[in-house]
Amino acid sequence: MEIINTSGRRKTSVARIYVQAGQGNITINDRDMKSYFSNELLETIVNQPFTTLDAVGKYDVRVNVRGGGISAQAEAIRLAISKALVEENAETRPALKKEGFLTRDPRMVERKKPGRRKARRSFQFSKR
Repeated sequence: MEIINTSGRRKTSVARIYVQAGQGNITINDRDMKSYFSNELLETIVNQPFTTLDAVGKYDVRVNVRGGGISAQAEAIRLAISKALVEENAETRPALKKEGFLTRDPRMVERKKPGRRKARRSFQFSKR
């Protein structure tokens, strides 16, 4: 299997990944996944596509991720991994689609409006 290159997004974070057959090493921004994500829940999010397909430890993943918080970065990586697995084997698509791993989450931060304190919050009203 050759190297598969895909990308995933969530909020403002963008993950570019390179997947190839291997021992299950996941490297994020030249760091091990355990040292990059201090939270175990985020590691679980990244591994969800592999656990769904019983493919844990079969692929090496190299990730470049920028922007957003670590939670959004984990979900961007999950989307990218799912897209790469479908590109490698189209028969995996229904299982990943059913879990919702192939859907890009469109929720973004709403922009600040003029005359408001935030996007919708107005300034404190003073009667007198």
